[in-house]
Amino acid sequence: MEKKHILIGVTGGIAAYKACDLVSTLSKNKNYEIKVMMTKHATEFVSPMSFEALSHNKVETSLFSETNEDPIAHISLASWADICVLVPATANIIAKVVNGIADDMVSTTFLACHTKKMICPAMNTHMYENPVTQQNLQKAIDLGYVIVDPAYGHLACNVDGKGKLAAVKDIVFAIDKELSDPFLKGKNVLISAGPTQEALDPVRFISNHSSGKQGYSIARQAYLAGANVTIVSGPVNQEPIEGVTIVPATSAQSMFEAIKERLEETDYIIMAAAVADYRPEIVADQKIKKHDNTLDVHFVKNPDILAYIGQKKRPNQIVCGFAMETQDLDKNAKEKLEKKNCDMLIANNLFVEGAGFKTDTNVVTLIRKNSLEHLPKLTKIELGLKILKTMKEIEEEVVSC
Repeated sequence: MEKKHILIGVTGGIAAYKACDLVSTLSKNKNYEIKVMMTKHATEFVSPMSFEALSHNKVETSLFSETNEDPIAHISLASWADICVLVPATANIIAKVVNGIADDMVSTTFLACHTKKMICPAMNTHMYENPVTQQNLQKAIDLGYVIVDPAYGHLACNVDGKGKLAAVKDIVFAIDKELSDPFLKGKNVLISAGPTQEALDPVRFISNHSSGKQGYSIARQAYLAGANVTIVSGPVNQEPIEGVTIVPATSAQSMFEAIKERLEETDYIIMAAAVADYRPEIVADQKIKKHDNTLDVHFVKNPDILAYIGQKKRPNQIVCGFAMETQDLDKNAKEKLEKKNCDMLIANNLFVEGAGFKTDTNVVTLIRKNSLEHLPKLTKIELGLKILKTMKEIEEEVVSC
């Protein structure tokens, strides 16, 4: 995959140091290449050398520096960039770029860019709320620039209010959204994620170690790819994803009902949740007191959600199941694919390093009806994109038949 080029313009605000974290985070994405340019005032807050170390590229700070290897660096950078991001964007740089003022490296390069542009404001609350700044931000929106709104918080000027630079993760998400291929635009994607909890009494329940990371990672990638995304989520500690609808479901039965309700309108269904196979037959009304050395509990079977989906799915609905095994992975997973009438299935072995619950990575086998692919260790974000692209391939094959 050809790398996307991100040009970061750092300006002279106290939040300039946070741009270091942004560049560091973006640089960890192997699909991105980062270059940085700075205003003179920005260099008073952070050394250009810091950004050179983080981006592994030369930092441009002046239009007319004798050390410039490229005499027209502002044009070269503008042509190189797939997106130009001003972070932090002061009131001054915002006023310049929306009114065509080009008097330094950052404003001149921004003006020369004929690509996606993003502004991440950060300033004193009163400066941000000033009608002139608000007019300039509206003008930026009218020009087609993406604005990542500042957050409310305690500012360096010892004032509480709006004007704090947005969290780095939110800026990264906005950049990812702008640079992502919208190959699922208009598709409705339904994902189950996390564990279920089966009550024993008002205090206790039976559950598992699922964190929901894989399901939420798939949801993030589906949203970035342009889909309308719904997560039916068991109890997890994952942060909500901007633009993604989250439907809470505690038990297997409540998850089953939530999925049945949305099944008809869904194009892609991804069952990443670790759903309990059984539940206690009787749920005590009161807390079960400790009397004996043993506690006998009779379990009954929960609905098989994946099997139900497989029975009900339309020819153009694409279904992906998940399986976790501790032995005979390929054999058991292949049998599950056929039995549940899935289009594809993701199988991983709990005892493989880098796979399983609560990790940021996964090691899986991707099984289709006529193929089996052992994937290398991937981040759950990378695996999420792989799953969605494979489902798109399957859909295209179904349509062409």
